[in-house]
Amino acid sequence: MSAMAAKYSLIFSSIGHSYSHLFAPIFYVTALSLEGEFSMTHGEVVVLIVVGNMLFGFAAPIAGWLGDRWSVVGMMAVFFIGTGISMVLTGISTSPTYMMLALALTGTFAAIYHPVGISWLIRSTTNTGTALGINGVFGGLGPAVAALMTGAFIDLLGWRFAFVVPGIVIIITGVVFVVCIYRGWVNDNYDAPKKQVASSSRHDVLKVIGVLCFTMLCGGIIYHATQTALPKAFSANFTDIAADNGVFGISVMVAVIYSVAGFCQILGGSMADKYSIKAIYFASFLIQVPMLALAASIGGPVFAIAIFVMVAVNASGLPAENMLIAHYTPVHRRGLVYGLKFVVAIGFASLGTLLEGYLFDLTGEFQAIFFTLAALALAGTIAILILPSEESRNVPAPAE
Repeated sequence: MSAMAAKYSLIFSSIGHSYSHLFAPIFYVTALSLEGEFSMTHGEVVVLIVVGNMLFGFAAPIAGWLGDRWSVVGMMAVFFIGTGISMVLTGISTSPTYMMLALALTGTFAAIYHPVGISWLIRSTTNTGTALGINGVFGGLGPAVAALMTGAFIDLLGWRFAFVVPGIVIIITGVVFVVCIYRGWVNDNYDAPKKQVASSSRHDVLKVIGVLCFTMLCGGIIYHATQTALPKAFSANFTDIAADNGVFGISVMVAVIYSVAGFCQILGGSMADKYSIKAIYFASFLIQVPMLALAASIGGPVFAIAIFVMVAVNASGLPAENMLIAHYTPVHRRGLVYGLKFVVAIGFASLGTLLEGYLFDLTGEFQAIFFTLAALALAGTIAILILPSEESRNVPAPAE
């Protein structure tokens, strides 16, 4: 792969990562308005996105397989244009049913990104952890920008613009990407050298797959439930901000947390390049336990700090997680395997949204959900101890 093509792969992969994470946080902030517009409870409104979230994960293996068998850049073009059109359709929905269908379509096209975009990026990089960290920053900026933008649109123009405007921007990006394919600036070719590590035994491979499936499920549920809860939790904990600044004030708080925490992925990725990947992954789960328990027990500024730390360490562990998968995956099957990852991390983990809505409607507060998430983080921490120790600190690459 040429230097220019590698550069464009990082640029478009990073931009795509932000776009893939727009539709869900836009919806979660919009839900504050939809409760009144559709005359539904908080729990009933968040159900509208569950199918979209599940397809965001369940459709990923098919997308990854198509990327492996057909074309990575072709699938990325489908991702940009399809996601953009689907978000426009969500913005013009006239009923809860239509919105649910449009969100499901959005989740299906957005599902293309993770297995295709991440495997494409890894193919063309040598400092894998650092590249994944930079890419992860853009993934964190997606929810941040979405929250901030949505609050502004709701207060100034209405919630529909929060879906339609970014949808149009994504479509335009897709058109630019197609032009880049036509001009040969991006392609499927790759020849970046990889540092090699010792091959792994079948026993270790099966052990890692089992552990990662469990930890990705725990981490995914924590991510989805927290992302769902934050707008309403902040509006309840900071009533003065909500009263003085409306939805926009709450969205700023959510945006700050996700944007700053997103940059922690660079640190997490850089550390995973230099130190034990298992240790970095273990720490990312361990720190979440007391932070989630603290968020369940205390409100106000301390709640916000605990949530910030939790989101930051949750995000910082993702490069290590992806590097562990890459270590045990043949390169020609990587898109499919990353797709399977997101069946667990996004598809099944979308149950976190249902869990959050159910527990809030049942109790009328967030204490139960955050204690439940703390228990999941503890379970994930214990499971990581089962992972085999690494024999090398080189950037991991799977044996062919």
